[in-house]
Amino acid sequence: MKRLFIEYNPYFVRVALAEDGELVEFGVEHVAARSHVGNIYKGKVENVVGGMKAAFVNIGLERNGFLYIGDDDENAEKVSAGDIVMCQVVKEQMGTKGARLSRDISIAGYALVLLPGGGFRGVSRKIENDEGRARLEQLVSAACPQEMGFIVRSAAVKASDEEILAELEGLIAIWRRVEADFRKAAPGGVVFREAQLVERTIRDNFAEEVDKIVVDDEVLAKRLSARMRGVEVEYYSGQRNIFRNFGLSAQIDKLADRKVTIEGGAYLVIDRTEALTVIDVNTGRFVGGKDLEDTVFRTNIAAADEVARQLRMRNISGIVIVDFIDMQSDEHRKAVVERLREDLKRDRLKTSAVSMTGLGLVELTRKRTRLSADTFMLDPCDSCEGGFVTSAVHIALKVREELADYSLENSARSIIARVHPCVTDSVFRYGIMAREAAELWRGRRVYLIPDPSLPRDGLEIVCSDEKVLTLPPEARLVY
Repeated sequence: MKRLFIEYNPYFVRVALAEDGELVEFGVEHVAARSHVGNIYKGKVENVVGGMKAAFVNIGLERNGFLYIGDDDENAEKVSAGDIVMCQVVKEQMGTKGARLSRDISIAGYALVLLPGGGFRGVSRKIENDEGRARLEQLVSAACPQEMGFIVRSAAVKASDEEILAELEGLIAIWRRVEADFRKAAPGGVVFREAQLVERTIRDNFAEEVDKIVVDDEVLAKRLSARMRGVEVEYYSGQRNIFRNFGLSAQIDKLADRKVTIEGGAYLVIDRTEALTVIDVNTGRFVGGKDLEDTVFRTNIAAADEVARQLRMRNISGIVIVDFIDMQSDEHRKAVVERLREDLKRDRLKTSAVSMTGLGLVELTRKRTRLSADTFMLDPCDSCEGGFVTSAVHIALKVREELADYSLENSARSIIARVHPCVTDSVFRYGIMAREAAELWRGRRVYLIPDPSLPRDGLEIVCSDEKVLTLPPEARLVY
């Protein structure tokens, strides 16, 4: 069974897609760091660099966006410094690089993607029935304005003709508002915001035949129930965190680990650099079967499965180099690469793998749009150059879960937790415990005491029934 779990909070949202209880995709977004991918801006060209075939466009973010302007004079976009352009973010800004921009605007819905500038009309290749493809293309073509294009998404097979045409009408209306807002907006202003994480995730996974959606917010559950067809929506009203209750918290925590154990004690080591991600395969304690070549082959086959899974779960993208254990047999090399390619077919994002080198290296490229999970789960280490530690935000979420469970097991009037100062800062900056404060901890007092002597992920919890507490001045009341 494929289930989508949604943890909803006014300050942040986390979503997890699981198949038979195993995590396959994870995403997190908080208000202070909302994604820009899909947003449409009224940009101002700051400068054009002919040698890079690029224009750098001010769209109101920290860094100017990068707009590719073409390889040759015939297809090159004619832009000059000072020009005002409508552009859409297609790749999130990462590290020192600004957002990747495009002037080919698209507006996505559940069943359709509208291409206001025209140029293409077609149906997703995932719809394999030729008769069905032709019918859907004809249906939408008859109603779509001639100057516009569209892509019929695979989710359209679950929708009625009326629903598809209603969505088309809605997308066209959105585009008309974008045009009007663009005329009125100041340079650098946003004229369209892409849907938030919940809407995007449901929209993008609706076609993936999700059997059930479980959400911990009653209002959102009712809204989704009214919208979704053929998918059960369940409101989770339990007091434990939704991910912990359904056995996903431990799996999510492992996404921040550098080392990933696979079959029989073999393991992967995942290292991220600014340019690419390197995944190293190691046999570890795995002893295999009859001979060394068999052991290595079986390890590499298991590693191929896990590499594909980790790419999807962590949303690792861009260039990825996988260092498999060296094999002597050409047949085994081909089998491992073929296994990897088959595994990658389950990924919604386009991923390609080239053949294996004589040294056991396989280069992958995975479409990069949004930030990877470890962008939220890891912070640069202050003590070394290039290393990473578990992020303060992720630790704060774990502390929240521990405090929630502790409060369910203890009826004391007050709960006092000592944590590292970075955790206290994250809790109050992002409203991480707002839900528990309003519901689970009503009528009780919960305090955080920042303690720099604790390790970054340290946590010490005590409780008290005293009416008057003696606490250090730096103690902060959560509720």
